[in-house]
Amino acid sequence: MDEKVQYVALISEIIKKQSVILGPEIAILKARSVPGLVVDNDGTVSGVGDNPKETLQKLVDQYVELSGLIVKNALGSIFAKYPDLNVK
Repeated sequence: MDEKVQYVALISEIIKKQSVILGPEIAILKARSVPGLVVDNDGTVSGVGDNPKETLQKLVDQYVELSGLIVKNALGSIFAKYPDLNVK
């Protein structure tokens, strides 16, 4: 699977999970504040920018800023599904 496709899938899954935790409006609003990340109103990711790994990190930082370690712990199981990307 193409790396960019994996990042789109991973970031989409993170936004969905955060939508449950934070509510869809806040989760999508925070995601849209990340440069390069394009998110539709339903949470579908349609762009991850030129550096998807950096986009992912900035997205995680946005959510961690809101919720702290709870988010990091919740995302650990999602990251485990994408071992090829080497993200934590």
